[in-house]
Amino acid sequence: MRRLLRVNLSKGVVKDEDIPKKLALDYVGGRGFGSKYLYDEVAPGTDPLGKQNKLLVGTGLLAGTGAQSLSKWIVVTKSPLTNTFARSYGGGDFGAWLKWAGFELVIFEGKAAKPVYLHIAGGKYEIRDASAIWGKTTSQAQEYLKKQHGAKARMICIGPAAEKQVRFAGIFSGRRAAGRGGTGTVMASKNLKAVVIEADRKEELANPAEFKKLVQQQVKGYKGGLGFEPFRDYGTPMGVDYPGFAMGIFPVRNFRSADLEGWEKISFLQYAAITQKHSGCYACMLKCGKIRTVPDGPYAGVNSEGPHYETIWAFTGPTGCTNLEATVMADHMCCELGLDTISTGNSIGFAYELFEKGILTARDTDGLVLKYGDPEPMLKLIEKIGRREGLGDILAEGVKRAAEHIGKGSAEYAMHVKGLEMPGYEPRAMKALGMNYALSNMGANHCYGYAQQEMGNPRPRLVDAAADEGKGDIVKYNQDYVAAIELANACTFPANNLEFFGLELIGNMLVAALGETKFGSADYLWLVGEKVYNLERCFNIRDGFSRKDDTLPKRMYTEPLQGGMRDGEIIRKPDVIIDEYYEARGWDKNGIPTKATLKRLGLEEVDKDIAKFRR
Repeated sequence: MRRLLRVNLSKGVVKDEDIPKKLALDYVGGRGFGSKYLYDEVAPGTDPLGKQNKLLVGTGLLAGTGAQSLSKWIVVTKSPLTNTFARSYGGGDFGAWLKWAGFELVIFEGKAAKPVYLHIAGGKYEIRDASAIWGKTTSQAQEYLKKQHGAKARMICIGPAAEKQVRFAGIFSGRRAAGRGGTGTVMASKNLKAVVIEADRKEELANPAEFKKLVQQQVKGYKGGLGFEPFRDYGTPMGVDYPGFAMGIFPVRNFRSADLEGWEKISFLQYAAITQKHSGCYACMLKCGKIRTVPDGPYAGVNSEGPHYETIWAFTGPTGCTNLEATVMADHMCCELGLDTISTGNSIGFAYELFEKGILTARDTDGLVLKYGDPEPMLKLIEKIGRREGLGDILAEGVKRAAEHIGKGSAEYAMHVKGLEMPGYEPRAMKALGMNYALSNMGANHCYGYAQQEMGNPRPRLVDAAADEGKGDIVKYNQDYVAAIELANACTFPANNLEFFGLELIGNMLVAALGETKFGSADYLWLVGEKVYNLERCFNIRDGFSRKDDTLPKRMYTEPLQGGMRDGEIIRKPDVIIDEYYEARGWDKNGIPTKATLKRLGLEEVDKDIAKFRR
């Protein structure tokens, strides 16, 4: 029997429930469960930071087994940044421990009267006092909890930024984070500091021999894959060199340029030179985490499990800074405070441009001079954001709300979609990826539908990154594929980059693990992925989202990109791509799924909620 744990923090009541068999078959697991329960239990108009919002923490069907790269954990909620559906993934070991504890999902509802944490051990669940760690950094909180519950315990927690209601705070396990969309902010709004699990390893499989064979096949495929060794050795910082600057997709100075003088100082080889050891998630031989320590200079001794590509970009591109040591420091600070690095760096880049244009002055920045190339103001702003001090208090709202507060035309320079800050890939240089930002259910999120076809992946076909049309079906394909693999909480790195890892293997593993033959069909997993994507869209539609919100910052349409391989590019025909996309999805011209589409996907009951939004 597949189970979930429901935690009512207002009443202090914890109970376990069976997941209905029909729901389990119809939504498979992982993101499917998160989307279904959120849609059913969070009503339109709910305040993301109010008691009625819910925080869903889940694991995958294959978590805690020998299956590679399938033990991530997911957080689903209504975002305080965007007021949309939000999902974010975290790595490390927590997903495996949650599975061993016997649950695929934990639903937090209500709000505790005082700071608490949930402790799960030996079939018992206890809501405990967290006053001793409220206000503590993520590492301080986790160190305290390990002393209380032992080194073998695994946990997730929030930092001071979430407690201060910074709208883009994340949830951390070790130094891995479910960072995007303000998941940690929602957790803090419930006075929930952490979840701690003590559990013994167990692997209950329908067909152990077949499962073992499939894992061996997977491991062999990893070792033989062309990208395996470089990715294991260097990790995601390889993206700085390629495709970053080689393809001109590394955004610089708040998405104006693709050139950064001295970028070689932040090449992946420079990060490799200070790497001390490799780390990874449970049962993943890729080990993309890299423990790095600054050897000398003003940040000597500072270390982080990274920075990964996105964090490198966040603290170099927006501020025009090429100080490698400062990026390690910035990553460390964000982990301690509990901040999403993408939104933090983007928000600081927004402030740098406003300072350059005179919209912000030293009076607004507490004397900080936001000069491109200087990392010191950037680091001070990270601290100010995490503590909500001075200008940081404004930036902590995210660039959309910050621009509304600042005024003076600053909205022109706020690089976001639906309120979620854009990550480190230039939309004008990769237009299918850029339009994925615009069309994503949660705003600008590259992982929601990464356009590999613009970088040489022939699945389902190659696409010219600069083309202005003929991409709507590709955007849909990528989004549905990601939704499908996330039914099992599969990591997108190997699933997108290694040709031997995909839905067919995941399906076969699900059958061997669960004995449910329905899950062995890649076509079925595709269909459920599409279904889940549409359900998330309907969640947003109930709150008034439609075509008007499927847009990029004006800069992407009117200001040519400066420098790089795509010099002079703009997105010329966004409406063409949107129309192609809506047609491929079976949505009307306003972006509302048709009745026929919902019926095809088995979402007939949802039609009553959104029929009134059709024109």
